[in-house]
Amino acid sequence: MKNSLTRTFQKYLRSLNRWFSNTPERALLEAYQAAQRIKNIENEHFDNKKISLQSVKYTENVMSYWQVYLNKNLTIIKIRLAEFQLSRGIVNISNSVLLEKLKVIDEVVEKYAIKDEVINHTPLVSTYQPLNINDNEIKKQLKSSDINDTQVNTPIQKTRPPKSFIGRRINKIQADFAPQTEEEFVRNYRLSKGRTIIALRFLIVLILVPLLTQSLSKEFIVSPILERVRGDNVTRVFLNSDMEKEALHELHSFQEGLRFEYLLNQAPSLSSEIVQEKIKSKAVEISEEFYRKTNSNISNIFADLISLFSFGIVIAMSKREIVILKSFMDTIVSGLSDSAKAFLIILFTDIFVGFHSPDGWEVLLAGFAEHLGLPASRNVIFFFIATFPVILNTIFKYWIFRYLSRLSPSALATLKEMDE
Repeated sequence: MKNSLTRTFQKYLRSLNRWFSNTPERALLEAYQAAQRIKNIENEHFDNKKISLQSVKYTENVMSYWQVYLNKNLTIIKIRLAEFQLSRGIVNISNSVLLEKLKVIDEVVEKYAIKDEVINHTPLVSTYQPLNINDNEIKKQLKSSDINDTQVNTPIQKTRPPKSFIGRRINKIQADFAPQTEEEFVRNYRLSKGRTIIALRFLIVLILVPLLTQSLSKEFIVSPILERVRGDNVTRVFLNSDMEKEALHELHSFQEGLRFEYLLNQAPSLSSEIVQEKIKSKAVEISEEFYRKTNSNISNIFADLISLFSFGIVIAMSKREIVILKSFMDTIVSGLSDSAKAFLIILFTDIFVGFHSPDGWEVLLAGFAEHLGLPASRNVIFFFIATFPVILNTIFKYWIFRYLSRLSPSALATLKEMDE
């Protein structure tokens, strides 16, 4: 049994080593295929030009279809190139064909530099030139008008708008009537829409990737390996003393239930051998249940580590998406009213560092300990509650004092009024 398990494990390691050794070529091949798909679309539908409205005049729906197809393949290229660079630093390969594929990929990536503009949130440069107005000309026009010929009282003269303000207004009107204004508005709208889509998509990825990784790795990788390693050895049923106490309490309740049914004459009299057989059967059932629970808790530890590693990879490969998400969240927060900001701040502080927060922290820590199969030590939990919320409250007060007073003084004033 042990030799068979060793051979199976060695076979699994060899297959895993082959898969990892082929990772650079596989990742580069997928990026190359995505680049070839983009070039095929250019040749077939855009006269061998860039996929854009400037190349061929399509309707909005048709262009939207090609844009989604383009973004999908550019995303594949980005992910696979990052995978190629990461694995290339570990696995040494040398092939002249790789250089040809990289050349094709670089041509496609450089051609669609508009992706960097969407990601980097670069400001748009206006293509029109605003009308330059000299203050002297404005003064001459005002002197020649009928308004200046009229005698005006002193209070009205004090409220007269400055000449520079009038110049800016005229420049703004001239810019609004420029022929390129509509085109720039549409371009700004598309870039803003693209940033929003990228931010929401990245937020969904941050949530789904760790959850799916944890569930799938536990179900198909960690649990099968753990079951083979432990086998049918049931000597180590309980992972900690709390699980043993829970099992003994359940068995004791079963014994008391048999006795209770007998005393109420709802069950026939049983001999001691039959009673012992039932208790033994129940003990075996409980041991199998807690054996599976122990396997599940141990699997959770390794699956959580794999999930955390996958989350770190997503963060490391998505620096630009993080910038877009931060800008997206800043836009949402800045769009809230002062009362809404103060309400959210009070809600957050009351949940995590408020008067009722110790009960919530105790439930979270006990559930986390049970998830990992650790004993829920009340001393550790109470020590955590006595220190961490205090540190969190100090950091939050410093943030209010240091940054909120500068970013939104009115929100700070509203927060103080609501808190009082």
